[in-house]
Amino acid sequence: MSKKELKKVILLLGVLSGLGPFSIDMYLPGFPAIAKDLQASIADVGLSLTSYFIGISVGQLIYGPIIDRYGRKVPLLFGLGLYVTAAICCALAPNIESLIAFRAMLALGGCAGMVVGRAIVRDLFPPSETAKVFSTLMLIMGVAPLIAPTLGGLVVETLGWRYIFGFLTLVSALMFTGVYFLLPESRGVDKSVDLRPKAVLRDYWIVLKEPAFIIYGLAGAFTLGGLFSYITGSPFIYMELFHFSNTEYSWFFCFNSFGYISGSQVNRLLLRRLPSARIAELASLTIAVLGFLMVIVATVPGLPTYTLLVLLFLFLFVAGLLMPNATALALAPFTRYAGSASALMGFLQMLVGALASGLVSLLHNHTALPTAGVMAGCAMGSAALVLTQRFLEKRRLLSMQG
Repeated sequence: MSKKELKKVILLLGVLSGLGPFSIDMYLPGFPAIAKDLQASIADVGLSLTSYFIGISVGQLIYGPIIDRYGRKVPLLFGLGLYVTAAICCALAPNIESLIAFRAMLALGGCAGMVVGRAIVRDLFPPSETAKVFSTLMLIMGVAPLIAPTLGGLVVETLGWRYIFGFLTLVSALMFTGVYFLLPESRGVDKSVDLRPKAVLRDYWIVLKEPAFIIYGLAGAFTLGGLFSYITGSPFIYMELFHFSNTEYSWFFCFNSFGYISGSQVNRLLLRRLPSARIAELASLTIAVLGFLMVIVATVPGLPTYTLLVLLFLFLFVAGLLMPNATALALAPFTRYAGSASALMGFLQMLVGALASGLVSLLHNHTALPTAGVMAGCAMGSAALVLTQRFLEKRRLLSMQG
C-alpha cells in the first residue's frame, strides 16, 4: 500500500473513531428540548446517555472476536448500517423509553469504528509506528469535542433536536460509503477463530494473560478516567466556582480540548527521539505530579483561579502524550488476537471512565476537590502501572545479561 493510500486510510479511521464521541457531544445541548418534547425529566433524558455508555462498552466486547473471525471490513459495514438505522429511529422516537433503547442501539453500531480502527492500525503498521498513527487519529478525533456541542446547539435552535439525529444519519451514511469504496481489508477471514462463548472467553483470557496488555491497557484506562472526571466536574468548576458564563465555559472547554490534541501531536515529534515506552514513563510521572498539585490547589483556599485552570490544561496536554503510547504498547504483543485486544482495551477504558465519572458525582461537596482528587487518583494509578512495567522490563534485561 502506497503512502498516499495509507494517509487516506488513517484519515478515514480517524473519522470513524470520532463517530462515538461525536454522538455523545452533539446531542447534549438538546437535553432540555428533548425533555420538553417527550414530556420527560432531564434525569430521564440522562438515561439515554447511560444506555449509550453501556452499549458502547458491551458492544466493543462483541465486535472483538467477530472482527478476528470475519475480517475488519464486513463487521464495520454492519456496524455502520446498524448506526444509520438507529439514528433514524432516534430521530423518530415517540417517547423517552424508545429513545433510551435506540441510543443503546446507536452505540452498538458506532463502537464498531472504535474497535476496528485500533485493530487495523495494528494490522497495517509495525509496533514502532503505531504510537505515531494513534497520535494522528487523536488529532482527527479531537475535532469532535471542539465542534460537536456548538453544532448541536445550532441545530437545536434552528431546526429542533430531532435533526441532530438526522445529521448523524447523513454523516454515518457517508462513512458507510467511504468504508465500502476506500477502506481496504487489512485482515481476511480466519476460520480458525471460534465464536462459541467458551472459545471467545478463552481468547479474551489469552489477551488478559499478557502482562504488557494489562499494565498499559489499564494505564490508558486510568488516563481516560482522569479525562472523564474532568468532563464531569468541569461545568461545576467553571460555572459555579469561577462564575463563568455558558459562553466562557464553552471557550475554556474548547481550549483544554485543544491542549489534549496538542499533546498528541507533540508526541509525534518526541517519538523521533525517544521510544514509546520512555515517553509513557515520563508522561505518567508528570501527570501524577500535576494531579497531586491540583489536589493541593483545590484544598488551599485563596489561591488564584488561574492556578487550577493552568493545571487542568497541562493535565489534558500530558494525557494527550500518554494515551497514544499506552494504546500502542498495549496492542503491540498481538497479531492474531488484535481484534479481541482492541475490544477489551476499549471496554476497560469505558468502564474505568464511567466509574471515575460516577465517583466525581458521588463525592460532590460543592468544591473542586472531588474532581481534582479523582483525577489525581487516576493519574497516580496510571503512573504506578507504567513504572511497574518499566521495572519488570529492566529486571528482565538484567537477568538476561546475567
